[in-house]
Amino acid sequence: MGTNLTWAEFEKVAMHVGTIIHVTDFPEARKPAFRLTIDFGETIGIRKTSAQITKRYTKEVLLNRQIVAVVNFPKKQIGKFMSECLVLGAVGQEGDVILLAPDFKIENGLRIG
Repeated sequence: MGTNLTWAEFEKVAMHVGTIIHVTDFPEARKPAFRLTIDFGETIGIRKTSAQITKRYTKEVLLNRQIVAVVNFPKKQIGKFMSECLVLGAVGQEGDVILLAPDFKIENGLRIG
């Protein structure tokens, strides 16, 4: 399962709710992926990322969908694309990702904790 975290360590992970406002294919990625633009509200703003979620999701299904992401990782260069957050999901046995999301539409930027 891994190493136990202290509460202080857990609190350092900034998980927030955002809404996907733009989705495009990412043909340069090594594994099938989409490029996502996500609105995390006024305080955090707009962030971009890529996600290997093409097995379960289409661009149309993702657009305007709320998700949960970690927003305080350092930016990561993926080819010519700069990832600015990490979308969270459960990974199935065949590598398919099921996105974490709130049950109800809520304010972008709300912190998970």
